[in-house]
Amino acid sequence: MSEITEVAGFGVALDRAYDPAGHFWVSMVASARARIGMDALGVETSGTIAQLAFLPTGEHLKRGEAFGSLEAAKFVGPLTSPLSGRVTATNDAVVADPSLVERDPYGGGWLIELDLDDPGELGEFISGADAIRDWFAAEVDDYRLKGVLAE
Repeated sequence: MSEITEVAGFGVALDRAYDPAGHFWVSMVASARARIGMDALGVETSGTIAQLAFLPTGEHLKRGEAFGSLEAAKFVGPLTSPLSGRVTATNDAVVADPSLVERDPYGGGWLIELDLDDPGELGEFISGADAIRDWFAAEVDDYRLKGVLAE
């Protein structure tokens, strides 16, 4: 289990990389296999999650293509892949109990695993404890300024 640190009122795991575009985290589970989940800000801005659906394993994705869909109180739409690769696993537990994503976004609430086409895509992500803290705090400030987060 990863250590969760509080940043601007949200829990953040510092042991992985973050896609700044979509509020997804990526954790390597093998040399070219990545586990993907939503970060706490992505979860918060979606609202209560009612339903998740994923593409079947074996499907190939390009970065930016939908790997599934999310129905929640504040958002209904596609979940877009932060990386290119083949879907090798989907988390049946979150399909059965979507609230697991809200309760444990960095652990049991992961979404999918991909065998990566190009691990170099991770170079565009934010990683390292200080960089993650700075980026996440700035994102929370920006969301609050835009009125996306309630005070």
